[in-house]
Amino acid sequence: MKADLVWLAALMAAVTYPWRAAPLLVPGMHRLPMRVQEYFRLVGPAVLAALAAVNVMVAIDAQRRPSVHVGIEWIAVGVCVLLVAARRGLLVGLVAAAAIAAVARAVVIA
Repeated sequence: MKADLVWLAALMAAVTYPWRAAPLLVPGMHRLPMRVQEYFRLVGPAVLAALAAVNVMVAIDAQRRPSVHVGIEWIAVGVCVLLVAARRGLLVGLVAAAAIAAVARAVVIA
């Protein structure tokens, strides 16, 4: 890992943590309509997905020019999005996406 990416991880944590911690820190959060509670619960993963999408969709060449990249990562992300939407939980989607990417890369390398 590059040391200059540590600030990016800190920024991602600063942006997503308040949304994920709001239900724990705000009194009376359980009295809000279920739609609002669901919104608060899903904002953190949505922000992380938006930040990570750049790493999946954009490749930078040797001259530092960005271009659209199409690969197995798109399928992994699609499966992750579908599983998160269906199960309303992030863990299963992330594990499935990581497994798809790992198996595809192992097959291509072998």
